[in-house]
Amino acid sequence: MLKPKVFETKKEFLLTLAFLVLLIAVRVGFEYRDYREFITKPFYFTYAKVLNSYTKEKNGKEYTVLKLYAEDKYRFYTTTYKKYDFSNTKIRLQIFPTVNITFMDFLGVFYVNSRIKEVKKLHLGTKDRLSLVVAYQHKNSQIKSFYSAIFFATPLDKELREKISLLGVSHLVALSGFHLGILWIMVYNLLLFFYRPLQQKRFPYRHALLDVGVVTMLILGTYLWFVDAPPSLLRSFAMALAGWFFLLMGVEIFNFMFLTLVMLMLMVLFPSLLVSLGFWLSVAGVFYIFLILKYTKQYSKTIISLLFIPIGIFLLMLPIIHSIFGVTSLYQLLSPILSLLFIPFYPLSMLLHVLGIGDLLDGALLYLFHLPIESRVELLPMWMSIAYIFLSIFAIARREFFLLTLFLVLIYGIYIF
Repeated sequence: MLKPKVFETKKEFLLTLAFLVLLIAVRVGFEYRDYREFITKPFYFTYAKVLNSYTKEKNGKEYTVLKLYAEDKYRFYTTTYKKYDFSNTKIRLQIFPTVNITFMDFLGVFYVNSRIKEVKKLHLGTKDRLSLVVAYQHKNSQIKSFYSAIFFATPLDKELREKISLLGVSHLVALSGFHLGILWIMVYNLLLFFYRPLQQKRFPYRHALLDVGVVTMLILGTYLWFVDAPPSLLRSFAMALAGWFFLLMGVEIFNFMFLTLVMLMLMVLFPSLLVSLGFWLSVAGVFYIFLILKYTKQYSKTIISLLFIPIGIFLLMLPIIHSIFGVTSLYQLLSPILSLLFIPFYPLSMLLHVLGIGDLLDGALLYLFHLPIESRVELLPMWMSIAYIFLSIFAIARREFFLLTLFLVLIYGIYIF
C-alpha cells in the first residue's frame, strides 16, 4: 500500500505555500524593523563570544580578524590591532553600525567597526576539555583541526580548509545533515538493539519508531546544544525532526512537496536562512537526491545508495558549486569515493578516540591532505546556472528533462576536469 503524500491535492499544497510565504514576509518585516533600528544608532555596547580569530597584514601592519557571536544573537566580523590570544574568550566591545551594512548583511554575517573594551578568558567547559583530549592524541596541527571540526564544529585551519576544498569534500568537514544522518543511524540502531528484546517480552504493542526515535532525537538535540548549534547542523536537525514526525504519521517524505514544506517552515523559524549559502546548497543537495530516487526506483537499494546517489549528487551539483566556487582540481573526482568512505570512518574515528588511539589513521589522512597541489578557477556564468536550475525543476515532471540534465552535467564534468 502506498503511503499518503503530505498534501492530497495541489490546491492544498498551494494554499499552504501561500500561507508560509506570508509568514516569512511577516518575519522578514520584523527583522527589517530591527535592522533599521540597528543602523540608526551611532554605537552599541555588547558582549560577544569569539568564534574564530586569525591574523592578516595590510600596509606592513598585522591585525586580527575576529568572528563574533553577540549576546543579542548577531554574528559579525570585526578587526583589531590589539595583540592578544583570543582563543576561548568573551569580549565586551563598542560597535559602530553604519548604513554600509545592508539588510542582507544584517540577516547573515556582517562586518562592523568596533573598539574592544574588555577581554575575558572563559572557563574550559566540557566541550573544550573533550577537544583537548582529542587534540592530545595527535601531533600534527592540521589533523587536530580536522578532528576538532568534525567532532565539535570548530573552525577549520585556513590551509587545511583550502586542501579540503581541492579534494571536493568540504561537506564532510562542516557538521551538517550528512553527519547527522550518520549519527541517527548509529544511535537509533544501537538503541534498537537493546529495545527489541524488551519490546518483544514486555510491550509488543509499542511502536519502536516512536519510543527509540524520541530518545534518538533527544540525544541528537543534546549534541546540537553541546556543539553550540552551528547553523548548518541546526537546519539539519530541524529537517530531521520534521522527517521523523511525518514518518510517524505514515506520510511519504521522499517527495518535492515535503522538501518545499520543510524549507519554508525553516525560513519561517530562521529568516536568516534566506541569505544563507549553506542552506541553499543543502536544499539543492536534498533536491537532487529526491530527483535521483524518483527515476531509479526500479533498482535495488544497494545500487542506489552505493552508486547512483554518490556519483549522481557529485555530477548534478557540479554546475551549482562551480557557479559559486570556481576552484577546480582533478582530485575532486575522488569526492564520491571519499564521501562513501566517510560513512564508516566517522563512527570508527569516534571509537578510536574513545579508546585513546585516535592517531591510528593520521598517516592516511596526511597523505590524503597533501595530494592536491595544483588547481585552477572554472566559474560557470550566472545565466547558465539559472538555466540549469530551471532545467532541474522541469526534470521533476518529465524523465526526458532528467536525462538531458544528466547529459549536460556529464559534458560539463568532462570539460572542467
